[in-house]
Amino acid sequence: MPWTEITRPHYVRDGLRYASDATDAEWALIEAWMPPPKRLGRKRKTKLRCIVDALLYILATGCQWRLLPKDFPPYSTVQGYFYRWREDGTLWRINHALVMAAREREDREASPSAGIIDSQSVKTTEMGGPRGYDAGKKINGRKRHILVDTCGFLIGLVVHRADVQDRDGAPWLIASIRHSHPWLRHVFADGGYAGKKLASALARLGQWTIEIVKRSDQAKGFIVLPRRWVVERSFAWLGRSRRLAKDFEATIASAEAWVLLASIRLITRRLARP
Repeated sequence: MPWTEITRPHYVRDGLRYASDATDAEWALIEAWMPPPKRLGRKRKTKLRCIVDALLYILATGCQWRLLPKDFPPYSTVQGYFYRWREDGTLWRINHALVMAAREREDREASPSAGIIDSQSVKTTEMGGPRGYDAGKKINGRKRHILVDTCGFLIGLVVHRADVQDRDGAPWLIASIRHSHPWLRHVFADGGYAGKKLASALARLGQWTIEIVKRSDQAKGFIVLPRRWVVERSFAWLGRSRRLAKDFEATIASAEAWVLLASIRLITRRLARP
């Protein structure tokens, strides 16, 4: 969409300390889902908004934990909250609630009935952790396997080794969302998911239908394919976060957490616009 005098002010972030910081409207969407203080132990001294802003700064810039600017809380504190929210499901709950709100704003049902699935292979670094070689993309690293609704919002995510084929990783992804999105039963996919192997695996998970959207053999060059362009656009949205340029994480859980944070940032900015 081209910039106009009407749309440009919606994206201006000049009044913030850092452009990655959450605005008041964006923080209001996230604050409602923050975990309450613990009843026992020391009282919470760090404001959770500062923690969220620090995580968004790392997500946007791709900097290391120890290079976090000093006007944020200590990096060890930010890291501790990141690990806690990663493990207790806070990030998943926030993303789930925001997706439902964003869908309702688009005059759709809160829970989707169809989705688009695809994967993205990314290189890993010397941090180690699970990895594999994707012979098709010639990448040694991991795959981000995502499922988005027809608006492009992230509703399912699984990160695994890049040597796992799409048709083998898809059942893990679909099994992870069948309870959180009970109405979703139809999936659009590319030719990498074709075959009886995936169909039989989905049959064990319930009544699922998968529609393969194939590229025409006569097509030359770039061509927009129905439905498949939606998930490709979602990968492009996630790619705006420099922390996701590579997979810098030693664990699969952390790799998934950063993708969730990128999705949360995307949806909060969209909901906070006029």
